[in-house]
Amino acid sequence: MNDAGPVEETPTSDGLDLSPFRGLRYDPDRVGSISAVTSPPYDVVVRPDGLLHLESADPHNIVRLILPQDADPAARNQQAADTLRRWLAEGVLAVDAEPGLYVYEQRDGSILQRGVIGALRLSEAADGVVLPHEDVMPHIVADRADLMRATSANLEPLLLTYRSNGGATGAAAVVERVTERAPLLSTTTEDGFSHRLWAVTDPAELAGIRTDLHRHQALIADGHHRWATYLRLRAEHPSPSAWDHGLVLLVDTARYPLRVRAIHRLLNRLPPAAARAALTGLFRVSEVRAPLAEALDALAGAAAEGNAFLLAGDGTFHLVDRPAPDLLARTVPADRPEPWRTLDATVLHATLLEHVWGIPEDSPEHIAYIHDTAATVEKAERDGGTAVLMHPVREEVVRELARQGVKMPRKSTSFGPKPATGLVLRTLTL
Repeated sequence: MNDAGPVEETPTSDGLDLSPFRGLRYDPDRVGSISAVTSPPYDVVVRPDGLLHLESADPHNIVRLILPQDADPAARNQQAADTLRRWLAEGVLAVDAEPGLYVYEQRDGSILQRGVIGALRLSEAADGVVLPHEDVMPHIVADRADLMRATSANLEPLLLTYRSNGGATGAAAVVERVTERAPLLSTTTEDGFSHRLWAVTDPAELAGIRTDLHRHQALIADGHHRWATYLRLRAEHPSPSAWDHGLVLLVDTARYPLRVRAIHRLLNRLPPAAARAALTGLFRVSEVRAPLAEALDALAGAAAEGNAFLLAGDGTFHLVDRPAPDLLARTVPADRPEPWRTLDATVLHATLLEHVWGIPEDSPEHIAYIHDTAATVEKAERDGGTAVLMHPVREEVVRELARQGVKMPRKSTSFGPKPATGLVLRTLTL
């Protein structure tokens, strides 16, 4: 795919409207450590291994709210609501005294990301101001909506990106000034990232951030299902109400570029040998006799020339590339722009899953979406399924498609670093 290049956003009078809120945060004196109660976003937790690890890290780990465990969905959500109420009553979680926006920093070696957490007004943002770039799965939106209704809380922020002119003015100036102060909290999670959080309550600083953001659109970098959930719940509640807003983290990628990684697929019921056999005469299939890191390098090289995937699951790696042109002509919808038709995710879903392997993309029994590369391979080898490893899409391609109103196949990208869940929550009742 051709590089679309950076896209300048057009300032709008109906742009991002970010409001202060009274953050709900852990009392560090009531938990083992702030690090021990945090979690990755709910859809990044590799279950059941990652879930059990987080649950055992601290009895108050946030995973007990975002991923409650019970065979019955209603009981599961009620469990989360009861846990939240108990932690509030016990003082494990407490609401900040005054409303504010929150400056959030993540750092790991050469990676530095800073952004602003706040309550984004949804009515205006839903109308072309916030740009989704992926389709969603209805059953996940329904599940997240049930959990938000039960808890009356935004338990983790979406990750949204916007682009300024790169100068240290407006919101950027406030962010840089705030980070010179003592933070509300500072912790390092087990992945090596350090996290710091500051509250912004000064009226002039709040006005500086909000006025600047009102000129911009935002791209959803992470959290399409939670965004769809916000919009569904807003429509269910008469306005004005707390449901008119949703918790987000806004990052200026002109100053803090995000990494874009792939989300891999685990085909639970398709053995690797059967997956490869079905590709005969349709794709080129080549064994890669190398460790995972070198196999991914081979995937990157092939992806620069065209559609390419890496299959794993039986102790070997196989590069799948050079699809037959007539196969793509038969299977990829022709009513979309060429950049969409040539996406690896498009070819995977339209050609491989639907036509070659016959796997329903919205069935958790047949397919899982996993962010961690090594974990995808390990689970495939342990369970006898096929891991389909993907090469990431460039951010500028994602943004340009989103500006055209074209959505990529679900789970096409993973932007990061993602905010840690559990540092600041938003309750809709206090």
